[in-house]
Amino acid sequence: MRILKSVFLLVALAVIGFAAWMTYFLVTPLQFATQTVEFELRMGSSLRTTAQQLVDQGVLQEPWRFILLVRAMKMSAGIKAGNYLLESGQTPYELFTTLSNGNVTQDSITFIEGWNFSQMRQALNKHESIRHLTMAYTDAEIMHNINAAETLPEGLFFPDTYYFSRGMSDQDILKRAYVAMQNRLRAAWEQRAAGLPYASPYEALIMASIVEKETGMASERPVIAGVFLNRLRVGMRLQTDPTVIYGMGESFDGNLRKRDLTSDTPFNTYTRAGLPPTPIAMPGMAAITAALHPATTNAFYFVGKGDGSHQFSRTLSEHNRAVVRYQLKGGNAR
Repeated sequence: MRILKSVFLLVALAVIGFAAWMTYFLVTPLQFATQTVEFELRMGSSLRTTAQQLVDQGVLQEPWRFILLVRAMKMSAGIKAGNYLLESGQTPYELFTTLSNGNVTQDSITFIEGWNFSQMRQALNKHESIRHLTMAYTDAEIMHNINAAETLPEGLFFPDTYYFSRGMSDQDILKRAYVAMQNRLRAAWEQRAAGLPYASPYEALIMASIVEKETGMASERPVIAGVFLNRLRVGMRLQTDPTVIYGMGESFDGNLRKRDLTSDTPFNTYTRAGLPPTPIAMPGMAAITAALHPATTNAFYFVGKGDGSHQFSRTLSEHNRAVVRYQLKGGNAR
């Protein structure tokens, strides 16, 4: 009987001690390395994964006490995915309340496939929920600040919708888009078709940007890429209008003239052989895939039909006939 009483007493003391310790943990403010932490809780995250994410982002020192807290409250299913702005000094209980109430501070910005870097900067500068750090920076300074290896930014950011906490800086958003492009391009390059005439993933990105600007039809992108690669392989100039327009910059008034095609710039693929020196826009994943998995085609030419699609031709004589046929309807020859 004495042994049972002793065991009971020890268990009771342990329970009381554990309850006191958990209560202390509940109300003790958490100290972050920074005043605020932007925390993204991904959809489908388990309690253990959530706790580890909080540790990885400097919110918690270790995960298991938070796991015990939530399990003791039997509320692990109540934690909601989203973007949160957490403030240093919150208690673990307040942290749990924030995550379970879904008090997200989420906004978004969309970078459109085919945009150039100048258009990206304009969209960032106009967004009222973004903290603007880069307005006075040059493009090269931005690339340095996001730890990019390149100095020229064109085409190096992935077009997508990015969700963020209000007050996030434009620089941080650009870094996310840059990393997203690096990851997707690297993965696509590793799975590329054999025998492509690209010296690097960057050259594939340049081609993808041209494909992006040449057609909005997903089904045509691999064929467009195939045509341009056919030209590269035989030493023929790419002769693509979007590169000429990009090289003209702000002087382009919406009307491409014959003299523009003969005025030399680094991006004029009518006057210069090979790929232009940089991408001309942000290519989406479909254009990147097309550049790395082009269609097998014997075509060297194409002309717009006026409805968004193109007529492809093998020889110049076939192409000239197609030009006569479709340019009367407003098509564009390539």
